[in-house]
Amino acid sequence: MPTIPHVEKHFTATDTVRDVVIGMADGLTVPFALAAGLAAAVSSTKIIVTAGLAEIVAGAIAMGLGGYLAARTDAEHYGSERARENWEIDHFREKEVQEVTEIFEGYGLTGDVLRTVVTAITSERQRWLDFMMHFELGLEEPDPKRAPISAGTIAASYVVGGLIPLLPYIIMSNISEAFAYSIGFTALALILFGGIKGQFTGINKAKSAGQTLLVGGLAAAAAYVLAHAFGG
Repeated sequence: MPTIPHVEKHFTATDTVRDVVIGMADGLTVPFALAAGLAAAVSSTKIIVTAGLAEIVAGAIAMGLGGYLAARTDAEHYGSERARENWEIDHFREKEVQEVTEIFEGYGLTGDVLRTVVTAITSERQRWLDFMMHFELGLEEPDPKRAPISAGTIAASYVVGGLIPLLPYIIMSNISEAFAYSIGFTALALILFGGIKGQFTGINKAKSAGQTLLVGGLAAAAAYVLAHAFGG
């Protein structure tokens, strides 16, 4: 009987999905709340569109910069921890060897097998460092290109998300109708976005869509109430 090859499928783009979620979630809710709040205080959709576009640009820049700094901080933290581990290997070698031993003992290794594995790990500096970073500290080396990619992903996602609730005000002149369509567009976008996120992350798509609609809807509603209260 022929052997059926087993192909494992794992999702590995969690950082990208996280960035898209951050950008889209804020992009959908903040411009929606701003436009909705202005709808109660102005009589022209042009004013809402102008203010909304300005907020989208400013928000995308701010969110992108935040993503860039967060990614840079992760890289700097990893570098400092790796330097500390390197120093400890030089100055507290026996203690570090013991830590490696304890890690493997936790996986059930004993006796000669344990000593062989520990010797193999600690005989090469870079391998030892990589092992300690992963198994002792639980840290993975960040991609050096991650910071600009993260910034661009978050900023682009914010722009896309922000244009969705603003679109009705762009194509319609009646504020009340535009507001109603904006609610519908935003809700639909949250549902679709949640379903797509579930597809990529392996979560039930219906559950992910419902959670995204609930969380995004509550955030948009809260922001709208505040904007309406101070703007109206």
